[in-house]
Amino acid sequence: MENDAATLYCPNENCQAANPLTHKFCQRCSTPLPKNYLWAVVDGPSVGSPGEILADRYLVLDKFVLLDTKPGLLALTPELDNLQPLKAYLRLIPYRLHVPQVYGILFLADGPSQREILLLEKPPLLVDDSIQQVHLGSELTVAWRDATSMRQLNWLWQIAHLWQPLVSEGVASSLLDSSVLRVEGSLVRLLELRFDAAKSPELTQLGEFWQQLVSYSKPAIVEFVDQVSLSLIQGKINSTDQLIGILDSGLAQLGRSQTPTIKIITKTDTGPSRQRNEDACSPPSGTLVSKPPQPTALAIVCDGIGGHEGGNVASNLAIETIQQQVQQLTKVPYDHIDPSLLLNDLEKAVAIANDKISQRNDSENRQGRQRMGTTLVMALPVAHEMYITHVGDSRAYWITRHGCYQVTLDDDVASREVRLGYAIYREAVQQSAAGSLVQALGMGPSTSLHPTSARFMLDEDAVFLLTSDGLSDFDRVEEYWETEILPILVGEANIANVADRLIEIANTKNGHDNVTIALVHYQVQYWEPEITIKAIIPESYSAKTVDFASRTTDATLLGSPNHKTQVIPDTEPAKTRSLPLQWIVPLIFVVAAGSLGLFVKQLRSPSGALPVFSNPLQTQNPAIEATPAPRSLANLSPGWVIKTNNPISLGNNQSLPPGAFLEVINTKPNPNPASVNFSVSMRVCGNKSTETPANTNNPAVISSVPPNSKPLPETVLLDLSQLKRFGVTVLQPDAPSPCRTVTQPPVNQSPDTSPT
Repeated sequence: MENDAATLYCPNENCQAANPLTHKFCQRCSTPLPKNYLWAVVDGPSVGSPGEILADRYLVLDKFVLLDTKPGLLALTPELDNLQPLKAYLRLIPYRLHVPQVYGILFLADGPSQREILLLEKPPLLVDDSIQQVHLGSELTVAWRDATSMRQLNWLWQIAHLWQPLVSEGVASSLLDSSVLRVEGSLVRLLELRFDAAKSPELTQLGEFWQQLVSYSKPAIVEFVDQVSLSLIQGKINSTDQLIGILDSGLAQLGRSQTPTIKIITKTDTGPSRQRNEDACSPPSGTLVSKPPQPTALAIVCDGIGGHEGGNVASNLAIETIQQQVQQLTKVPYDHIDPSLLLNDLEKAVAIANDKISQRNDSENRQGRQRMGTTLVMALPVAHEMYITHVGDSRAYWITRHGCYQVTLDDDVASREVRLGYAIYREAVQQSAAGSLVQALGMGPSTSLHPTSARFMLDEDAVFLLTSDGLSDFDRVEEYWETEILPILVGEANIANVADRLIEIANTKNGHDNVTIALVHYQVQYWEPEITIKAIIPESYSAKTVDFASRTTDATLLGSPNHKTQVIPDTEPAKTRSLPLQWIVPLIFVVAAGSLGLFVKQLRSPSGALPVFSNPLQTQNPAIEATPAPRSLANLSPGWVIKTNNPISLGNNQSLPPGAFLEVINTKPNPNPASVNFSVSMRVCGNKSTETPANTNNPAVISSVPPNSKPLPETVLLDLSQLKRFGVTVLQPDAPSPCRTVTQPPVNQSPDTSPT
């Protein structure tokens, strides 16, 4: 840096002292000094000369990198009518872990006219504060050759999840431009957005881009990456959901070479200004849980709403209910867990908790502000993944050696306005009622609740911080993560002591509320596998399978977007009066249902048994479900025949190939009354060990058993959820199949459906 006189001004409006750029805290009042590094989107060789100060506040550090020396002041923003060019950035705020967000506009004189330069916050930078040097994060294509096989597939997995949201906003070209496609540790991050030409790029072009990476892929995955990229080019992979499933399979195989160790500590405190603690957490406050030896590690933070009216009841009821539900989910071995179904099951657990609180409100005739409720954020580590689910404004942060990332988006008015493309976030949070919640548990039936779930691939040590707004308000996490939480990762701090310190910061720096936090320390040991993994590319892909990644960009974060998040229409913002800060406004449901009367009707309806929350694969088109086919997965009976559309893993290096035929032996309902799942026992038709002479000449039988494969078992037991996930076809009575023998009834008759 050439300007040694440059200073950083304290953001405290009562101080505003000038400080050396190397200081982390104000030398006069000890207020943390935020370093807001910005990326300038400008046509030309640079935005200015290093050391130059623009608009009396922006210090030029590099050609397009600036530092805001007056972080306490709002940046200039364009008028509402001029936001159209920025809407892609705004509407993609749910993906801000990867997509930069708008900081403001810099106006520079350019002769007689002015230039508007777009400023983006938190670009992927490597910063050395001691000497004020910054370097851009490496291009993915450059960093690729030095990454582990786990990280290489992780990067592709993130790009696959970003593809459809960016296509919907007309900026998918950003994922094909190596100059803006950067990496920061395990994260894929974009410098800026590249707008598509008249026609959006296709998946074939993504395959061509990935094909360039094959020669530098690690030995364990070189064949896998080659297969996937060629299948994209050839059109064998034609949806992002299909692509994500294939990458999931590869990551699961690599995950066996990764051994995680997990520690969880929670703390909750009433705070200096409250008489009652409305918050709750799991494990109980002060408890340290380690996995192993514990089989499950689950962290939950709830911030009760309702004061003396019962916020503590709501938060504790939510904790108790979700613990019971998740305990059942985690009994399943990891190899049998389907990620999208686990996300859906976590949302079901939240919905059940919501309805228990709502029923309690109804039974006590609580109306309006008297209704008790709670926010929720929880973290469930499973093998090489972290599952995060949240409702309300309790947050989850992901801290690595590279940075601190907020991975949840508050369910409040400010975030809603940005998602709709109506305001820049830094400006939206300044408006009245910006922090008013739009949803929380217990305010109404689960049909009006939209929890957000996501998962993250973990290939390095990390700390996840779950916190109520008692700590997160006023950016305290952003201010103190580096001095307080980062030491955990470098072995310089004890996790329990850090939890105590965070509670102290919340009480002394904020102090207006209860505070509850959970720290999840994820440590990993990884070694490169000696085996070579291969991609299983289905010959055909079930048209019934829902492409979750192609949904609205109103998912809160990358990973697996919330299956139930409604599409917010692109309409003009409503002119409404200010909302009370602690009032739960059912805005999302009003937008989704289009009728406040419907919400009131549902809110007042008596609560009976807990609702059954079906698999989202079944609920995408109610009109189709209303008139089901004569035979379907929902009413499988003994004697019926199904055909696989995609490979189905059976474990022990066995899998059912596409085109395999299975005859139903019997079905067994799930004992959980809130589940629509059941187990199906089936005979594998065409298995050489059980094949009848009448079937040996059937071409379908030959194709159902690939050459050189391990013989299939005579019978298999699969869940209905697995059949739906991988895609199968239920054959009608007159359809030929190798399961049919010469002793079977004529094809125009239905088989006997009575138990055998």
